[in-house]
Amino acid sequence: MRRWLAIAADVDGSKRKARARVRAIVRLSTGLSAAALALLGTCHTALAHTGLEHTSSLASGSLASGSLASGSFASGLAHPWTGLDHMLALLAVGLWAGLNGGRALWAWPAAFVGAMLAGGALGIAGVFVPLAEPGILASVVVLGLMVLTAARLPLALGAVLIVLFAVLHGHAHGAELPEGAAAGAYMAGFALTTALLHTIGIGIAWVGRNGIGTLLVRAAGAAVAAVGLALAVI
Repeated sequence: MRRWLAIAADVDGSKRKARARVRAIVRLSTGLSAAALALLGTCHTALAHTGLEHTSSLASGSLASGSLASGSFASGLAHPWTGLDHMLALLAVGLWAGLNGGRALWAWPAAFVGAMLAGGALGIAGVFVPLAEPGILASVVVLGLMVLTAARLPLALGAVLIVLFAVLHGHAHGAELPEGAAAGAYMAGFALTTALLHTIGIGIAWVGRNGIGTLLVRAAGAAVAAVGLALAVI
């Protein structure tokens, strides 16, 4: 009887921990989205347009006027999905943060979103950032390797690496602001999609936190790095 009660208590405790982790992931997603919107308050919505207009046909389709107009919020939401390099890097940040856990779970994604918005403002303003494209491809490879090796860097050092890469990704997003787009709405869109992709990566790392799941997450890191290398030579 005592053994049964002990087993029941363990099962109940495991369920409570699982529910707590799920709530933490939901709070992280909500917090990142709120942080992205708050940071946008510091960005001027009338920044100059660079003239670069590489956006997907989906993002440039006819939508309602206003902040959801073509090239604005909806285009920003779509933009990170239109580039494999962007999408994989953002997922890898979430995977790496999930593998490290602790404060990295929220600090690294938040650092990426904040620095990406700063980079986006630079891109919209037409500020030149050297080696942006090679740096973006390098970020895919490096972040993939961080996941593959489950690298446990100090929180600050990991944040510095993430911030450097985030500025490059944000600059690319900002430099591709479509003609006539509202800069603030566009940046809000790609910031929210970035937070979503980070959260997906964290969720995958949490689901695969034990046994073979961890190996599969690290294998995903290897795949990300391999794709980054392939993109670099294509």
